[in-house]
Amino acid sequence: MNCPFCSHPDTRVVDSRLGKEGNNVRRRRECTVCERRFTTYERVEEILPWVIKKDGRREAFDRMKIISGMQRACEKRPVSMEQIEEMVDQLERRFQERGDKEIASSLIGEAVMEALHDLDEVAYVRFASVYRQFKDINEFMTELNDLLQRSN
Repeated sequence: MNCPFCSHPDTRVVDSRLGKEGNNVRRRRECTVCERRFTTYERVEEILPWVIKKDGRREAFDRMKIISGMQRACEKRPVSMEQIEEMVDQLERRFQERGDKEIASSLIGEAVMEALHDLDEVAYVRFASVYRQFKDINEFMTELNDLLQRSN
């Protein structure tokens, strides 16, 4: 592991702990040259399905794309990064358990919207407005009315 401060390749592990869910390892490391400390996380590399985009292209599943989309939707909302990461962990497990080699991007988008709906309704509407590409205010109002009916 290269030091992120001085790029020296020799670091030592000072402390190791299991993550909250037990599915990753948190390691405190120290550079043997500059003596600065930093944290790394190890997680098992899981085989996730390929994503089939709307235009037919295929690309590798990218956890960071989901996280960044959720972060934008949850900006200035009372949603922590831990909550977002936990939701993405659950989504990843769900997609993995399906056993499919490929999954449509629309299924991922719908699953993200469902998770956001349960977490924060404002974040849900933000994400839906971008994901569903509302053409006008009427489409947006229809989605809000559906949301209000489901809440009652």
